Amino acid sequence: MNSQVFHIVIHNCMNVNLQGVQVTASGNSPNTDGIHVEASTGVTITRAAIKTGDDCISIGPGTTNLLMENINCGPGHGISIGSLGKAMNEQGVQNVTVKTATFTGSQNGVRIKTWARSSNGYVKGVLFEDITMNNAQNPIIIDQNYCPHNEGCPGQVSGVKISDVVYMNIRGTSASQVAMKFDCSRKAPCSGIVLDNVDLTYKNKPALSSCTSADGSASGFVHPSSCLAA
Repeated sequence: MNSQVFHIVIHNCMNVNLQGVQVTASGNSPNTDGIHVEASTGVTITRAAIKTGDDCISIGPGTTNLLMENINCGPGHGISIGSLGKAMNEQGVQNVTVKTATFTGSQNGVRIKTWARSSNGYVKGVLFEDITMNNAQNPIIIDQNYCPHNEGCPGQVSGVKISDVVYMNIRGTSASQVAMKFDCSRKAPCSGIVLDNVDLTYKNKPALSSCTSADGSASGFVHPSSCLAA
């Protein structure tokens, strides 16, 4: 409760199991991530309830084989892979699963975020499945133009390659009209993005999707309609 910065950090670890963790902090408390995982493999987080002023769960470079299941998030900035790509030589993120999660009044739902600067990092093999959005500001978002205060990266593009990301059985409401936003790198476009049964609305009206440099496919019922390039 009310940590000064990150509440729980898992760094350089193998085979960690977190069950039933509760994190509580004010929604306007800065940099108070609930759980941060970095440079670790074989981490499982289940039955977590997180209310915070930053990411409910954040995933840093070098994370592989991470499972998050039965997660309640909000307030907070959602579950974020990233930010990645701040350094040129950086470990990638691979085999990440978020399953059965609910986001309530959060700034984001499921997010992948990379710095707009050169990097050889990557994100691949990600599954977001069985997720409910309750008035999340950005339910589904990839942001590869992260550059706080426009310092250290103006005019640059992200080198982080994002591929093979699946969004399956995601439903609920968006607090903004653009419920799906894929703002990918023009240097390393997102590829293999899959939308499978997505139903998001905005104020009981049709929501919108937005794509930049994003390739993929859609199947089943997908709303807002996919803007992915085949």
